[in-house]
Amino acid sequence: MVHSGFSFTLARYVGRRFVMTTCLTLLALTGLISLFDFIDLLRRAAAHPEAGLMRVLEITALHVPYYVIYILPFAILLGGVICFSRLARSSELVVTRAAGISAWQVLTSPALCAALMGLAVSAGLSPLSSFSYGLAAQLDKTWLRGQHDHDGTRFSDLWIRDPGNPAAHGDVIFHIGTLQQQGRTLHGQAITIFRLGHDMTLQQRMEVSEGLLADGLWRLHGVLVLSDGHPPQWKNDSLFPSGITAETLKQRTLPADALSLWALPGVIKLLRHSGFSTIPYRLHFQGLLALPMLAVTMTLVSAGFSMRPAGRGGIMRMLGVGVTAGFALFAVSKIAEQLGKSGALPPFPAAWGPAGAGLCLAAALLLHLEDG
Repeated sequence: MVHSGFSFTLARYVGRRFVMTTCLTLLALTGLISLFDFIDLLRRAAAHPEAGLMRVLEITALHVPYYVIYILPFAILLGGVICFSRLARSSELVVTRAAGISAWQVLTSPALCAALMGLAVSAGLSPLSSFSYGLAAQLDKTWLRGQHDHDGTRFSDLWIRDPGNPAAHGDVIFHIGTLQQQGRTLHGQAITIFRLGHDMTLQQRMEVSEGLLADGLWRLHGVLVLSDGHPPQWKNDSLFPSGITAETLKQRTLPADALSLWALPGVIKLLRHSGFSTIPYRLHFQGLLALPMLAVTMTLVSAGFSMRPAGRGGIMRMLGVGVTAGFALFAVSKIAEQLGKSGALPPFPAAWGPAGAGLCLAAALLLHLEDG
């Protein structure tokens, strides 16, 4: 009697094989990339003998979570190809098909495992990646570039809209010639402050020689105030409330892909209110949300080209085509990402489009193989 129902025993077996193969592939790929990263850091450390080998190893280890996020789709693709091709060569897939179990039932468990892995990486590993990447960047700056904490962070020719000025009845825009950050204190020189009304008309312009921002308050020195209908006024010192913080500038300088899934919405809101472009951050946020779908897509792509029975021949060619198709999908996703960063595509279709299209094509291939 043919049993065509779903088998939880088979699902656990195939899922376990898939997860083990994918994890081993992920470990191997991460180790390979970390080795190249270690060699590059070691080359750079040659000019800084005080860094030492242990410091280079520490920076390399802190980069690992960051690499895992980007390697995961490749690991799922290659791990799926290895897993399903082994099941096909051992005739285990032939036996399951003879028992009346379809390819879709076989792939239910691997697809679910891939989605959970993508979700765990985007939601769970991205905060660790963000923390470790920031720490690695600080160690790199200190030991491999010779820039110590007391040097602070320096900005030049900075335009920024004040995100929350309680004294303003409209927008306040700053142009700062040079801005030095020392901890939570900001020291600016050659500052121009534009106060705009609700109708975006210029109400006041302030030319400031230098200013110190701390605790939400600018302490301005050498202020020339220009207002419409009033003569210029000179002030030696002036106080000006501001919503600009050192955290605002810190978030602005961080690359989008170094932020976690949970931190990105707040950063996007902060940068939008500050007048900065949020496209890279929104694109990375949508990419992390789409990672589970991309993981499922890679699983179906690997299955479509590796579940062919060994007796039909052409297995190696099919495996090669499957790997090529997976890399092509990754290349398309990167092209869409660049189009999104340039503004040619909105962030949502740029992040979700390649994964969704690849999922439809992989499903069509599996339907062709299943039903002929």
